Amino acid sequence: MDTVARKEQRKVEISSAEWQIMRIVWTLKHVTSSEIINLMQKKQTWSDSTIKTLITRLTKKEFLSRQKEKGRYIYSSTVAEQETMDEYANSLFDNFCAHKTGPVLNELVESLELSKSDLESLQGILNEKIKTAPEHVKCDCLPEDCDSMC
Repeated sequence: MDTVARKEQRKVEISSAEWQIMRIVWTLKHVTSSEIINLMQKKQTWSDSTIKTLITRLTKKEFLSRQKEKGRYIYSSTVAEQETMDEYANSLFDNFCAHKTGPVLNELVESLELSKSDLESLQGILNEKIKTAPEHVKCDCLPEDCDSMC
């Protein structure tokens, strides 16, 4: 996706703690606050009220919806997991110097555990992308050319 198209997407403004809640909801699809609290407390030492605050924030941000069933609220995601992760990653990379995104991606590939199929897919994408890649990516930190400074 090109930079212009990425900038038109909404910004995914979600904290690290909120991501943890979303991962539970995406995995379970429909979940009560009690279930979220129970699962989060197995991973973190957060209080019930902290977790409830995070759930409330995610609901206000419209990442979660809630429906009352049999006297309790059932939470579900209003956003697709993969799309949200892609938007977040693109938003993050929009903040980096374009000249330095390659080294950041190299570090990610080096440090992350990836499956063989993920690596094969990545290799295919790279094989296609190399056909039209420029020799050098220009720095975009300043309005003028700043390559000599980066």
